[in-house]
Amino acid sequence: MNREELIEIVTSKLKLIRTEQQYTQDKMADMIGISKKTLVQIEKGRMQAGWTTTIAICSLFRDSEILTSTLGDDPLVLVQTIAFDSYATTKTRTLGGKIWWREIQREGEYILQQNVVSNHYRIINNDYFRVFSSFNIEDAMKRLTELS
Repeated sequence: MNREELIEIVTSKLKLIRTEQQYTQDKMADMIGISKKTLVQIEKGRMQAGWTTTIAICSLFRDSEILTSTLGDDPLVLVQTIAFDSYATTKTRTLGGKIWWREIQREGEYILQQNVVSNHYRIINNDYFRVFSSFNIEDAMKRLTELS
């Protein structure tokens, strides 16, 4: 997944996210920093959200069931992984990858997984704490070797 694909996905789900959160168009537009007119245009599919708006939505609504189920992971982690190309996280607990992840390789106490939706990679430890994310398999394999 790249920046444009994430923007497209978030744009297509914006109205559902707003409805899920029970916000009016006025309130939602104010929260994400755009005009109501722009929000209406995005919701009607006449324009796409920009990168900054996409980041705001992913940050503010990172617990949205719609975003999480559509992206297969924490939306903010995806934003950070795309923005930084690879992302060495402070350890954050995950659910272990039982639904959205397939195991690629195991080295000692670390597991390399790939997301089945976005295709990005992450490394978690045996306690299911995320320690690294990347869209680049070579970077992920290198980091896995360094950790183990």
